[in-house]
Amino acid sequence: MIILDTSIWIEHLKNNAYYFPKTSNMLENREILAVECIFGELLQGVKSKSEKEIILKYWTHLPKINYDNVIVKAGEYSAENKLLDHGVGLIDAIILMYAILSNSKIWTLDKKLLMVLTNDLVYADNTNVI
Repeated sequence: MIILDTSIWIEHLKNNAYYFPKTSNMLENREILAVECIFGELLQGVKSKSEKEIILKYWTHLPKINYDNVIVKAGEYSAENKLLDHGVGLIDAIILMYAILSNSKIWTLDKKLLMVLTNDLVYADNTNVI
């Protein structure tokens, strides 16, 4: 399974010619896991009611990841691995923890997050094309 980071979701929602076909295919094949904090970030940036409705439809229909104490575990993992020293904040640490717990990969354009991800957590198509 794959977790699309906020940066990839934004490219998908903008119909970026590189990302949209790939992400659409993953969505059709139910390969994407929804993470609450990512959708919170997406909703934080909406500019219209229609954008909000689209994001909420994705949220409603995608399989979700939910683990108890994930924020606390992410904080511990972040401290143990000095993620703040690499510019990786708590939201990205939470996303990272969800990937670890669900044995998923992360597709992101966030260079700081990419720097702290182990190879087994990085989605292979991280070409960083925009």
